[in-house]
Amino acid sequence: MDMQQLMRQAQQMQEQVAATQEAIAKEVVEASAGGGMVVVQSTGTGEIRSVKIDAEAVDTDDIELLEDMVLAAVSEAQRQAAELANQRMSTVMPGGMGGLGLPGM
Repeated sequence: MDMQQLMRQAQQMQEQVAATQEAIAKEVVEASAGGGMVVVQSTGTGEIRSVKIDAEAVDTDDIELLEDMVLAAVSEAQRQAAELANQRMSTVMPGGMGGLGLPGM
């Protein structure tokens, strides 16, 4: 295999990775807690897009429960986003995101 061919393949892989990263950023995952009383939407890159809290979840005598539900929903949305990104990247990169040696991926 000659060097030019390797360079072309590397450029094609870079283009595929960039296109996949763009698609991941546009995808949205949704997670909920408290039986749907708290719903969080996140992009595939982990950016939180929305947090919806049902009025019934707001109890001034138990704010800690609401805080726990929000934390649980955000954590699950971020976990789903990371899983989505890894799945999508594994189609264009050997070893997925882990093949890049990035911590946490």
